[in-house]
Amino acid sequence: MAGEVASIKKKDKLVTSILFWCALIVVSSVYTTTPLIDVFSDYFSTTRTHAAWTSSSFSLFYAIGFLFFGPLSDRFGRKNIILTGLLALGILTPLIGMTDQLEWVVALRGIQGFFAATFAPTALAYAFEMFPKQKLVTVIGFLSFGYVTAGIFGQVLAGGISNYLGWQSVFVVFGLFYLITFAVVLLFLPRDYKRFKYSGLKRYLYQITTLFKYRNLVLCYLITITLLLTFVGMYTVLGNYLGNEPFQLTETEILYIRAFGFIGMLLSPLAGRLVNTFGLIAMLKFGLSLSSICLVLMGLSSSLLLIIITSILFVGGISLLFPVIMLLIGEFGGEQRALASSLYAFILFIGATAGPLIAVILMSLGNYMITFTVLSFLLAIGIPASFFIKYENASYS
Repeated sequence: MAGEVASIKKKDKLVTSILFWCALIVVSSVYTTTPLIDVFSDYFSTTRTHAAWTSSSFSLFYAIGFLFFGPLSDRFGRKNIILTGLLALGILTPLIGMTDQLEWVVALRGIQGFFAATFAPTALAYAFEMFPKQKLVTVIGFLSFGYVTAGIFGQVLAGGISNYLGWQSVFVVFGLFYLITFAVVLLFLPRDYKRFKYSGLKRYLYQITTLFKYRNLVLCYLITITLLLTFVGMYTVLGNYLGNEPFQLTETEILYIRAFGFIGMLLSPLAGRLVNTFGLIAMLKFGLSLSSICLVLMGLSSSLLLIIITSILFVGGISLLFPVIMLLIGEFGGEQRALASSLYAFILFIGATAGPLIAVILMSLGNYMITFTVLSFLLAIGIPASFFIKYENASYS
């Protein structure tokens, strides 16, 4: 009996590790072009606004893909959809590095984003179905940790590869990662066998509209759209901010400062303990308040040390918000959890689509202080919204 329990624990750890790695490497593609916007602007002799579409096209089609692959995973199985996405990414991603036209980079990034959407909503539904409730918050914590860590990992790895090997090599390396990950998932991720009846497009669209009848879900979605909008927007601004007066940092120095964000991400795996101690809603309010304040301080400060500290704390607050929001939507979604999660991911990355564009436009219209302040205001909208979410705290220990 003891041996059987140990075997189950070992299997759970393996599955959790695979899901974490998939979350990290798939979602990293959202951020690979964030540090490359200036590189693309110079290489293709275009404006930063046009170059920013290499990020926004991915996020837009990533968001659209969520509406397709969540329901498809109901019909064809979670693992099958994840495998399809990884194989497509392994083939498509290197093609981006083989083009010399910005229009093709933007188009291929959009296709890449669409197939990258196979993972996030599918993995969340997979976790809810394959793990008992007492282990769920830990698994979702690691999934969220992978998603949020990708925000720094993708930028740092892409920036490092670009600095030493050229921007084209970024996509070749990530393509190899996806093919290796495909093999790992194929061999080691347990297959799910539960299937749901496909009810047709009309019924599916109707089900989406019914989700907006639930106030708690609507409020969660309102908060959701601000998360990656401000996260991607902040890092889009930060690189330009530190590269100019009064800091004038090099690309390598900016890369190191981006890497400091890893420290803030350590809050994500601790989400389970914090939620059990203080409650989901309290952690939601805390994360929103902390990150909003840090954005304002970043815009006001002329101290590099303070900017580094507040950027770490900003990331920490965002890292805490992801698992909290995912848990709330999973609970409020009930039997329509996969659909609610797909809509969550769609809204999340609509925000990510807007983030770099809003940041670049704000920088062109005003100054860095105004840009950071507006981003802070957008995130802070979630604070009053959080007071109207009604939830009875359950134990996830």
